[in-house]
Amino acid sequence: MTKLALVISRWDPQPWIDRFQHLAPELEVCSWPDNGIAAEEVGYALAWQPPEGVLAGFPNLKAIFSLGAGVDHILSEPKLPDVPLVRVVDPDLTMRMSEYICLHVLMHHRQQRLLDADQAKTDWTERPQWSAASMRVGIMGLGELGRDAAEKLFHLGFQVNGWSNSAKQIDGVTAYAGQDELDAFLGVSDILVCLLPHTPDTHGILNRDLFRKLSRDGPLGAPVLINAGRGKLQVEADILASLDAGELGAATLDVFETEPLPVQSRLWRHPRVTVTPHNAADSDPEALCRYILGQIRRHEAGKDLQNTVNRRTGY
Repeated sequence: MTKLALVISRWDPQPWIDRFQHLAPELEVCSWPDNGIAAEEVGYALAWQPPEGVLAGFPNLKAIFSLGAGVDHILSEPKLPDVPLVRVVDPDLTMRMSEYICLHVLMHHRQQRLLDADQAKTDWTERPQWSAASMRVGIMGLGELGRDAAEKLFHLGFQVNGWSNSAKQIDGVTAYAGQDELDAFLGVSDILVCLLPHTPDTHGILNRDLFRKLSRDGPLGAPVLINAGRGKLQVEADILASLDAGELGAATLDVFETEPLPVQSRLWRHPRVTVTPHNAADSDPEALCRYILGQIRRHEAGKDLQNTVNRRTGY
């Protein structure tokens, strides 16, 4: 019998256990630290922000699944077992991220925060509005999530540019690649969307030097940042400094250097910052469980796991 261990921080594991047992009664599922299964019997670990050393305590692991879109929370483990690490690539997760990106691009494009402030003051101000075709949206990261968001924004009428480490081709999207083309990409980004993974190369990439290279001639008057990638990509002191200096016009942030975002952070109260609690792609647990079960059944049947992570690149 295949045995699974849930190694989850900050979430209640019991709903996950219940779903797995409902979908696959043949599986034996336990949770760390109240395992109920001998460590050597665990074949698969399902992890979210696992405490250091826990995964190494399962000597016969066949694979580790990340219970989220990112994997940096697992790759940071210094004692990570040498087994396949699998990302979740699920249509539900992808759609939810695209919904979030389209929502916040449109919110800035249609000046909704200004209209909300006007409503609070009972101020009937008719603000000029421009077409989507006049707005250039730049997407950093053209993996599964970035590609889908780019396609949907293109169909909404925006000019869409994309940047990634290696060259990509997406219908309707002007693609830039590598460090040599980063500055050119930034220079044509009125709204910058970041969906990069967190790796040593991308750590702190959203900093003041980068913000100063963004477009200054777009309809909004100053560029906008949307980060729904990883919190360690951004330097929050630089975001605040750039907002205060007018180098950024606004920001939507779903991820943070420290989570939950500390109550003393000025990001909570800044009038041009929208804070969301890392819920951009909050997946349907049922869909996630079905995806993982499908992968486990493939693996048990002797087939290769899909969407495994290259540990060298971090994605």
